[in-house]
Amino acid sequence: MLMSIADAVPYAYITNYGSNNVYVIDTVTNTVTATVPVGTNPIGVAVNPAGTKIYVTNGLSDKVYVIDTATNNVTAKVNVGIDPNWIAVTPDGSKVYISNRNSNNVFAIDTVTNNVTAKVNVGSGPVELRSSPDGS
Repeated sequence: MLMSIADAVPYAYITNYGSNNVYVIDTVTNTVTATVPVGTNPIGVAVNPAGTKIYVTNGLSDKVYVIDTATNNVTAKVNVGIDPNWIAVTPDGSKVYISNRNSNNVFAIDTVTNNVTAKVNVGSGPVELRSSPDGS
């Protein structure tokens, strides 16, 4: 089982690759409070700075799922490259970056429109990525 964890106090969001969902865990009581279905083989998970949205990459469905933390419902599905893995949100929350391992690129998503705004070819098998502290 592969898992990634994002934290939106007081909850942790954990991807479950084998069950195709995200567990929402109350970190005060250490209990699962919700299970959110998010497509095939979720891998990466990231939270926006405001803690209002969770972004989840899905390795086999080639999408990023957007979860509203107030309702724990999927509000958008964004098509990205082949085998999206890692994901990072800029410090201002305006962009989400996704590494697509099998299409050898990185996509950028505008978090207001949930549209892909850029695609950069980066070479063979990109996996992990991070946003710079100033978002540039």
